[in-house]
Amino acid sequence: MVGVVGLGYVGLTTAFSLAYLGYRVVGMDVDGSKVRLLRDGKLPFFEPYMDEMFSLVEERVSFATRYEEAIPEADVVFITVGTPQGTGGAPMLDQVKGAAEGIGRNLKQDFVVVVNKSTVPVGSGNYVEALVRRAYAEVHGGNPDGRFVVASNPEFLREGQALRDSLYPDRIVVGADDVRAIEILRVLYQPILEQDFIPPPFLPRPEKMGGVPFVTADLASAEMIKYAANAFLALKISFINELAGLAEKVGADIRIIARGIGLDARIGPRFLQAGLGWGGSCFPKDTAALLAMGKEYGVNLEIISAAREVNFRQ
Repeated sequence: MVGVVGLGYVGLTTAFSLAYLGYRVVGMDVDGSKVRLLRDGKLPFFEPYMDEMFSLVEERVSFATRYEEAIPEADVVFITVGTPQGTGGAPMLDQVKGAAEGIGRNLKQDFVVVVNKSTVPVGSGNYVEALVRRAYAEVHGGNPDGRFVVASNPEFLREGQALRDSLYPDRIVVGADDVRAIEILRVLYQPILEQDFIPPPFLPRPEKMGGVPFVTADLASAEMIKYAANAFLALKISFINELAGLAEKVGADIRIIARGIGLDARIGPRFLQAGLGWGGSCFPKDTAALLAMGKEYGVNLEIISAAREVNFRQ
């Protein structure tokens, strides 16, 4: 069984995708109103094809408000809670802390993989492990050595494309310091890695879609990959927007320029559309978190800082 703690955008997409692949999933959220909606067959937000997917998986997914309903039977538990931006740009980990403690208090299986899918600073895997370990000891007594491991499995979902990105991803990244966690998650994701599942009728498999790369790493590297990816995409947008200002002055067409450089395989055409700049829930928060992380470790991330300045001027 798979447990998913946090039923927001990432959590529900993860729960529905895994249930579609045939797994039994229990989604848990401390927000009772959200759980009541889901139990009534209604979604707490709009995302294309989620209603259709809900109809397909409703017999394999259930919803709970208490950790004791979701954790004891789970072999894999995903943490998919929010990490809003806090003071100084660093993410707030209050919900991650609550999830880790709730999981630790309710561990029952002989071996559980606790998977951090929330966007968290580098080092959070060790933080989660310490919290789970302490909560387990407080309730059960003794040391939970060998009963669980923590892994990082960052998400790369786009709003409006969440189910597509979940079932047909560019890659799946898993970081862990215990090979057992990597192998368990490799097996869990095998249908996606091999692309041997039957596609949902409303979301066909992309043409020429092959196997999905499975990127394995240590915890710290996996945690950094999500931030690095979003920061680089934000940088591309800021670059083309800054260049657009110069192009306008000299009488050049930025659309032709973007196409001309985007056809270079080293650059690629995506995220080279000049416009109003980037916003949303990820790029501002993740670039701010990277700057806060750099400040904490004494590293001045000047390129990321410049990308943010260009975007805010835009």
